[in-house]
Amino acid sequence: MRVDAGIYKGRRLVENKYDHIRPTTDKVRQALFVKLQFFVPEKRVLDLFCGTGAMGIEALSRGASEVVFVDKDARSVEMTKANLKNLKINNKVFKCDALVFLEKCDKQFDLIILDPPYKSGLYEKVLDKIYEKELLAEDGIIVCEHATEDVFEDGKFKVFDEKRYGNIMLTYLEK
Repeated sequence: MRVDAGIYKGRRLVENKYDHIRPTTDKVRQALFVKLQFFVPEKRVLDLFCGTGAMGIEALSRGASEVVFVDKDARSVEMTKANLKNLKINNKVFKCDALVFLEKCDKQFDLIILDPPYKSGLYEKVLDKIYEKELLAEDGIIVCEHATEDVFEDGKFKVFDEKRYGNIMLTYLEK
């Protein structure tokens, strides 16, 4: 796995050695960031359920001003920290349950990337908490990566695009 574009383009990320981490495929990550290429620069990004950190690192590489990485699994946090260290990026990674993090969070984000475990039922809870706490900036975007068969209520947010990549779906939400 490599960074696709930006200042870290071509830099290798540490190999995923854990079965429980399902990194976003290069094809899906590329598609997401090509779609948002003019949106990402100078934006505040939340990489929730960050896994290897690849999505947030891609955002940093493409000019995001800030990325906050969150995952409750110690192995995921370890991999994200290793990837950041290898790229000499000094960023905070929170080892925390997503809902606990959101409850305590007091800042808004321009882009929120959600990639919880498939079939976990977490999408609605997380989206409800983001809405309740007003964590999405006024012109912000939420991107949900999920299995095509996963159906979830987008709550108070509006779907403005959906793209399918094999058995993976990206759903784009806005206020």
